[in-house]
Amino acid sequence: LFLSTGPTVSELPVVGEVGQNITVPCFYQVQGSQDITSMCWGRDSCPSSKCYRPIIWTDGWRVTEQHSSRYLLLGNLRKGDVSLTILNAEEADSGTYCCRVEIHGWFNDQRTNHKVLITKARTSTARPHTYTSEQTSAPGSTSESSFTVTGAWPSVSTSEVPLTASVPCSGTSDCSDVTADLQNMSLLMPGHQYSENGLYIGIGSCAVLLVILILALFFT
Repeated sequence: LFLSTGPTVSELPVVGEVGQNITVPCFYQVQGSQDITSMCWGRDSCPSSKCYRPIIWTDGWRVTEQHSSRYLLLGNLRKGDVSLTILNAEEADSGTYCCRVEIHGWFNDQRTNHKVLITKARTSTARPHTYTSEQTSAPGSTSESSFTVTGAWPSVSTSEVPLTASVPCSGTSDCSDVTADLQNMSLLMPGHQYSENGLYIGIGSCAVLLVILILALFFT
């Protein structure tokens, strides 16, 4: 696809990123061995003859001159594929490149100008995310992980401690431990039980004496 016609033509730009291998296409028609000819690649637009600031030359069969190991001709030269490959492209490689194929005869050379643009590699900026720890319980379903926080309970008097409690336990051994603790707690508070019994006896005695006194006053 050409942008213009005439002795020198220009193709669409070749765009790449820094660090990539960039191939700048260039071909000429070869029908037989008699059509194989010399060519050159140069920086800047094609001049009236040869290549300006040449970077690579061929005699049609092999590379005869090469100014940098980063410039290669990896195509089949004998089939007319003289595309230029730039290894590990740099921003300084941007610019105009001339592909000049020397065709026998006057003013028959095939001249093609190529625009090359090398840009910096794109960097992705990731926003911070808040991750929630999840635990897979079954294929296709997830459940959030549970965390147990252990804190210090406020101290209470023995009179406020219940003798029975409903405590969740995970196994038989845990339930046995909780039951034993409750039994031990009830054994450690006999004074509390005796004090309540004494209070009840005292109240009952007072009530009996009060009834006797009322009856005595009545009969008197």
